[in-house]
Amino acid sequence: MNPDENPTKVYRIVKYTLFLFSIAFFLFAGSKLLNDTIPTAGKAKKLPIYCVDTEEKKVSLSFDAAWGNEDTRNLLSILKKHNVKVTFFMTGEWMNKYPEDVKAILADGHDLGNHSENHKQMSQLSAEQCRTEIQKAHDRIKELTGVEMNLFRPPYGDYNNTLVDVCKDMGYHCVQWDIDSLDWKDYGSDAIIKKVLEHKHLGNGSIILMHNGAKYTPAALEAVILGLKEKGYELVPISELIHKENYEMDHEGRQHVKEEETPGQTPKSGTGTPAPNGALTPSPAPTVTPASVPHIA
Repeated sequence: MNPDENPTKVYRIVKYTLFLFSIAFFLFAGSKLLNDTIPTAGKAKKLPIYCVDTEEKKVSLSFDAAWGNEDTRNLLSILKKHNVKVTFFMTGEWMNKYPEDVKAILADGHDLGNHSENHKQMSQLSAEQCRTEIQKAHDRIKELTGVEMNLFRPPYGDYNNTLVDVCKDMGYHCVQWDIDSLDWKDYGSDAIIKKVLEHKHLGNGSIILMHNGAKYTPAALEAVILGLKEKGYELVPISELIHKENYEMDHEGRQHVKEEETPGQTPKSGTGTPAPNGALTPSPAPTVTPASVPHIA
């Protein structure tokens, strides 16, 4: 045997071992990257409440308050004139800047809703960070008014399973919308009125998104209220529209009363019924497409 063969053989073994180790490392790193960037892969998407399945002709107006307050009192005056109660989702920063407006909203009988402390994209935060954003705003309202809030709307409409779970753990209902007035785009009051009243999703249980700081919202609000009433809708705050317990969500973000099923019974609307292609067939109500792109709310 050539004495040079042993070192060569050892070198090849070492080289081959390093090669296998490199493959194992990259497979592990790739798997971790996928888990970090797609945390819900293989998991059911959990949805907030976009609208409510109800036979009652009721809808809810909601206002997100994160920036200015120039028109807040004007909006409250219009709402009072028409005896309409709504829901205001406020950030902790907004509450801190305008405590008297918060008190005025409560005094007029409207819902106080949580819109996070600092208006961050919640899907980018850890569970603990989400909890902190919600809790800080919660504590501000409790200290200011004594109210224990239980309605949360994520800034930009941005959420993931982590946020939905955190809300549930904290005793909150996570609420989105199925009607976006687009008042934040400043297209004008007529555009807002038309968008709401002629929206294809408008129906029983709809939740309408508006903003207290949008330029043309005050000018559009009265016509929106009158138009909804002319269509036969009763306007109620979100706290009176949603189901607080014994409910389930369908794949479109519509909230249903949960009904007990007996063996062999056809699944209720909350779970859907199998369609020929294997998809779920939604119950007869306006179709809702859950938002997947961050919104300005």
